[in-house]
Amino acid sequence: MTPDLEAVRLTKKFTDFTAVDGVSFTVPAGSFFSILGPSGCGKTTIMRMIAGFLEPSSGDIKIKGRSVLGVAPNKRPVNMVFQHLALFPMMNIAENIGYGLRRQKRPKDEIARKVDEALERIGLPGIGKRKVDELSGGQKQRVAIARCMVLEPDVLLLDEPLGALDLKLREHMKLELKALQAAFETTFIYITHDQSEALVMSDQIAVMNNGRFEQMATAQDLYYRPETPFVAGFIGDSNRWGGTVETVDGDHAVIRTASGLAIHSARHGRALGLGDKADVFVRPESILISRSEGGFGSCENHMQGRVQDVIFNGAASRVILDDGQGGDKIEVTLPQSGDYADLRKGDLVHIGWRGTQSTCFAQGAV
Repeated sequence: MTPDLEAVRLTKKFTDFTAVDGVSFTVPAGSFFSILGPSGCGKTTIMRMIAGFLEPSSGDIKIKGRSVLGVAPNKRPVNMVFQHLALFPMMNIAENIGYGLRRQKRPKDEIARKVDEALERIGLPGIGKRKVDELSGGQKQRVAIARCMVLEPDVLLLDEPLGALDLKLREHMKLELKALQAAFETTFIYITHDQSEALVMSDQIAVMNNGRFEQMATAQDLYYRPETPFVAGFIGDSNRWGGTVETVDGDHAVIRTASGLAIHSARHGRALGLGDKADVFVRPESILISRSEGGFGSCENHMQGRVQDVIFNGAASRVILDDGQGGDKIEVTLPQSGDYADLRKGDLVHIGWRGTQSTCFAQGAV
């Protein structure tokens, strides 16, 4: 089946700066594809090239198998939702949603029918006569999407559309957007620097850094099987140590840190030999915590640490430990049971995790 969107060695240069460097990807029909990365990595430049606001320096963009290079933005089968929604305050909701259809000079009865259908699909039937300033932030978000979807684009581009919403509404709208994408069965290309948004909503995520895709995979694979140090550090939170490979046994390695910690880690097929410099990552939520020394079972990594700080954040509460061997700090997620709610600075605890829950890379790996 022909993909809805295909980028082929897409490159964009601004004088002597390369914003997008030979990026290729394919987005199947009806899927939710996100480009995730820090500010300035090139993700919005890709979006603007797909929309037609920028011409690539080289490469190709195909929609439904046909190149759109040289096609004006208003002639491309794409539509775009921006962070600042750009709804027209002088128009009511129905007029906002039907704006593009009126520009296309569609019959009035067709416009009315399509607007009513769109309002039904976004879960806001009967609000067509209301004013924009009478809606909540989430309702405005849905109206902005409906205004695009009545034009039946092959691809909908969303450029950080939740950025202007408050935290609680953003959390709610993640689920709303995924449900809307499924309801309209339209391909969504979503740009964000917020990893939570990408992880929750996407079928496939491309993690971008310095103009290139570091890894393109499902949320689960990015989280549990990062392929580069950047992805390991950018997706979720991780403890990170640098050290030297001390032993290698099959896919298992032991890395000795400068402070003397011996950390057992999976290599995941990466070429690491004795004496190589390596970086090790382990997530705070992968580490078990106990007040006593035993109980870690098959955990190859176990040690004691002294509490340096307790960061209370409800279910996401964490503790910062000093390893007692030279000042390395270890961040550990506390169990949600509340059993460690009485931990205080200076308390001594024991921690452990399996080697398979660590991942390591050669230092300087891309």
